[in-house]
Amino acid sequence: MDQKMKKIWLEVGLAVALVACLGFLGSRMGDAQQKKDVKIVKAEEENKEAAKKAEAQEAGGISAENEKDKEADSGVQAEEAIADGQYPIMGNSSVTVEQMISYFQAGNVPYPAEQLSKGGADSIEAFCQMYYDESTAEGVRPEVAFAQTMKETGWLQYGGDASIEQFNFAGLGTTGGGVPGNAYPDVRTGIRAQIQHLKAYATADALAQECVDDRYEYVMKGSAPYVEWLGQNENPQGQGWATAENYGYSIVEMIHKMRQ
Repeated sequence: MDQKMKKIWLEVGLAVALVACLGFLGSRMGDAQQKKDVKIVKAEEENKEAAKKAEAQEAGGISAENEKDKEADSGVQAEEAIADGQYPIMGNSSVTVEQMISYFQAGNVPYPAEQLSKGGADSIEAFCQMYYDESTAEGVRPEVAFAQTMKETGWLQYGGDASIEQFNFAGLGTTGGGVPGNAYPDVRTGIRAQIQHLKAYATADALAQECVDDRYEYVMKGSAPYVEWLGQNENPQGQGWATAENYGYSIVEMIHKMRQ
């Protein structure tokens, strides 16, 4: 009887131990599966996040490419308009401030810093930047206004009816016979008046900035959309900035040299 009881108790003990072992193993396997599930979820989330970033980068790249394409198209349109046979006064331009500076320096004349610094332009760099800023503000091609200034002032050396102290860079108001023309308080105002006068000839569009051109109202708006038509002799309507033969054509020749 004792022998049978021992055997029974032994079997019971083994059964309990087996159950405990199975329980322990099940628990470990459950933890492992849970950890595995967590890793899978995290991996899926990371993959989704990476996919979103890739899509955003791709969209950003496409957007940047589109912007570059628009800029390129704009430049091409500007060049095509010029290649048409006439040089428009208005429009986008590929000419840079650096090209304007180089063009002036190629003339081998001194920049009149002493006189023009009194009007706020103590260097050719500052002077050209003003031309670029004021021109683009009104939609005028900066090379048109700058080349006209070089022609009208003899590369800023003057010697005509107007004097450098007037900050009049395109003979506004000069009619010959010693009439000095208009005077302006500083360099920028003189540049702005010239550019607004050019815009008056080129288009009937309103000015973007306050008018400082005293002669703006006297211009037949849109009568000379091309530089070549600034000369009255070459203008189909007989309008224009000046009466000199091939006035506008000579400015275009200067522009071509500047662009080179």
